[in-house]
Amino acid sequence: MMFLDLIMIQVSMILALLVRMDFQFSNIDSFFLENLKVFWWINIVITIVAYAMFRLYTSLWRFAGLTELFYVIGAVVSSTAVATLVRVVLCLNLPRSYPLLYMFILLTLTVLTRFSYRYLRIIYHNRNLARTAAPVPTMIIGGGSAGYMIAREMKSSKHLANRVDCIVDDNPSKIGSYLMGIPVVGSSDHIAEFVEQYGIQEIIIAIPSLSRQERKDLINRCNQTGCKIRTLPAIFQLVSDEVSISMLRTVNIEDLLGRDPVDLHLDELADFARDKTILVTGGGGSIGSEICRQLVLYEPKLLIIFDIYENNAYDLQNEIRAAHPDANVLTLIGSVRDAVRMDEIFKKYRPELVFHSAAHKHVPLMEESPREAVKNNILGTYNVADAAHRFGAESMVLISTDKAVRPTNVMGATKRVCELIVQAYAQNSETVFTAVRFGNVLGSNGSVIPLFRREIDEGGPVTVTHPDIIRYFMTIPEAVSLVLQCGAMAKGKEIFLLDMGDPVRILDLAENMIRLSGFKPYEDIDIVFTGLRPGEKLYEELLIADSDLIHTSKDGIFIANQTVVDAEKVRAQVLELIRRSVEGVADVQQEIQELVPEYTVWKKGMQGELLEDPEGSAC
Repeated sequence: MMFLDLIMIQVSMILALLVRMDFQFSNIDSFFLENLKVFWWINIVITIVAYAMFRLYTSLWRFAGLTELFYVIGAVVSSTAVATLVRVVLCLNLPRSYPLLYMFILLTLTVLTRFSYRYLRIIYHNRNLARTAAPVPTMIIGGGSAGYMIAREMKSSKHLANRVDCIVDDNPSKIGSYLMGIPVVGSSDHIAEFVEQYGIQEIIIAIPSLSRQERKDLINRCNQTGCKIRTLPAIFQLVSDEVSISMLRTVNIEDLLGRDPVDLHLDELADFARDKTILVTGGGGSIGSEICRQLVLYEPKLLIIFDIYENNAYDLQNEIRAAHPDANVLTLIGSVRDAVRMDEIFKKYRPELVFHSAAHKHVPLMEESPREAVKNNILGTYNVADAAHRFGAESMVLISTDKAVRPTNVMGATKRVCELIVQAYAQNSETVFTAVRFGNVLGSNGSVIPLFRREIDEGGPVTVTHPDIIRYFMTIPEAVSLVLQCGAMAKGKEIFLLDMGDPVRILDLAENMIRLSGFKPYEDIDIVFTGLRPGEKLYEELLIADSDLIHTSKDGIFIANQTVVDAEKVRAQVLELIRRSVEGVADVQQEIQELVPEYTVWKKGMQGELLEDPEGSAC
């Protein structure tokens, strides 16, 4: 670079004089030539020093941009100014127009040499790409700074096979313009038309500021084209304003939920959990493990992971200790059915906060083994709640489910009994007892998402129980964050409800997952309907009526306005139900129905009776 600069400086000095004399060398006065000869090395030294000061020998010109252009301009202008000042002091007269002509010529040559390297690399990359692999016609949605940076990297990187053919933007002022030579062809309403017109195979969504609902609508529109879709993280996930190819990720099913993240009150959560001994039952499960992951961030005095299945609990313990070496984490194995074991733990460790997520949750399995649902869900909750009350825990939070509302299955009915248990204990206890009720969580053990993924990986078919079945979904981290928020704001006796957003039709979910996997529904992978399973209904509810809903000061969290329960009656009925289940009573569903009158016991042939109109519910 310095060698090239030495040549360019001398060429610029000679050209400046020749331009001034209309390229007639004979017109140059010998006086000017003598002065230029003296000034020659002075100017070279000043210019080289200025170039070094402005980082022209340390910048990576393969990535040159606006900043490097400013460096070049600053170096040329400042070196010319200093050299002119020195020349005037030394009385080395040259034509008055010489400095401006010299500066313009030197600036042009310097910019050409510095930036030509980058553009030669781009030309080489494009030619090499054409020889080695067919370029992937790509559309970028978003003509802002993020779209510009993605387009720039795709043009210059030798590792990318993408060829950006068009840009889509909803800003009318940008339509018809060009970004890095790429046409901004129109708005997102015409994505399908542009895909067909330009033969697009991949779509990149480069608008980090989109809300979840806007992102969901845009992805649904792109999904209809059959193109591969990638997106940038939302703006709250970006740690800086810089955007790069590495931030692009494949669209996942969570992007289609269409609900913005809930604003959590972190100060309240920190005060709630810091320096506390916390027990999480079912700590190795999907929900329990995420409760542990989030609680450890608030620096509890001791976090106890309690689970009957040692493998998951052990893996979680190692994960937390690796991520948080200073965290005090203890893993204990045992069953919530074992009252003696629960007493041992409460007596020895005196947990102040208890999150009870241990439960049997698989609806069809519990229909076949109802007594096990009673023993694990109801007896387990009773043991934990009783120990929390007797050993003076500050708070106990029960993880409940939307299936506890007008239940049509054993699992939902037993979880409703669990809610009654914590409400009964809340009547006369200093421990704050509360329950949190929400719907399905994406990716949890036994949920439909892992099932669909496995079926797609195996080439199909994807099995859906009914074309009209709907469910409410949220991500595991979001659900747990709201659970912790509920625990921090609980006063006792409440059943908290989480805003689950809009219902999702399971058939739409299956079709979207097939598209996101790069296949076409019904063409590449078939979808078959298997019929509702025992205990299953078309939709789930969080409440029975809107009048039962109480708004809280926290977005996304509500309270069910429940009637006061008869604590003694509930305890007596629960203990009798547990006794009869342990003894092996045959018709345990009828026993549960005495505690939960709204429970509809599933019988063969009832499928039609459960195809209720979801518009009539409070979902």
